[in-house]
Amino acid sequence: MATFKDFRNSVKPNWCPGCGDFSVQAAIQRAAANVGLEPENLAVISGIGCSGRISGYINSYGFHGIHGRSLPIAQGVKMANRDLTVIASGGDGDGFAIGMGHTIHAIRRNVDVTYIVMDNQIYGLTKGQTSPRSATGFKTKSTPEGSIEQAIAPMEMALTAGATFVAQSFSTDLKDLTALIEAGINHKGFSLINVFSPCVTYNKVNTYDWFKENLTKLSDIEGYDPNNREEAMQVLMKHDGLVTGLIYQNTERPSYQELLKGYSEKPLVDAELKLDQEHFDKLAAEFM
Repeated sequence: MATFKDFRNSVKPNWCPGCGDFSVQAAIQRAAANVGLEPENLAVISGIGCSGRISGYINSYGFHGIHGRSLPIAQGVKMANRDLTVIASGGDGDGFAIGMGHTIHAIRRNVDVTYIVMDNQIYGLTKGQTSPRSATGFKTKSTPEGSIEQAIAPMEMALTAGATFVAQSFSTDLKDLTALIEAGINHKGFSLINVFSPCVTYNKVNTYDWFKENLTKLSDIEGYDPNNREEAMQVLMKHDGLVTGLIYQNTERPSYQELLKGYSEKPLVDAELKLDQEHFDKLAAEFM
């Protein structure tokens, strides 16, 4: 049985020292081992940004896509090979700006993919611009007088769009993050896990200390029920989205694959793709 060390490779991450993405990488590796996967059972699909590099740092199948497009690729991989566990990853700019349309539609489809967003409230790779998750008044190179836009509320958005698994964590809490990724992998449907992953280089507002002072653990809220969608929305609104833990899970709604008629029990890699001559001639005749 594989251990988390089996999901390591020889590529050294070049994130800034102290970046929260290191913890996300470790949590994915630990979660994959804990649920009994082997490296050849896992595919990690990423987009562009600092977070996009993560697919190259894990010993598994990996695909480094283009900005905002990790989810279409991840869904395609899962549909083509149902036997793979597929994790999509990206940053808040990747998933909640150029990729927001894909995020919404992946949520409503409920394809069996786990999507991990490394949320640092800024564009880090391009040297510090305001992102869709930056708060009103946030000052960066692109908003020197402070942002006049309201930040996106991704957890509330996911609930509204019909998500069946919504969770949020903090990169310093490796145990909690690992457990949530395990739960997301085991969930039959689309799992959205937003991770507060501070950018130590360009975001001097939403720091580790800031999160420690402002985050509320759902496990500390007496009687909280993650199966109650209405309660989940109320708690998110009360705490301005600054909560960690399993926010909501619906195990009754079928996944996209379960509803799709004619979806092969065999992945494409095991399908018989060779055409006999008669069938080939019939197809070719249509173009003659």
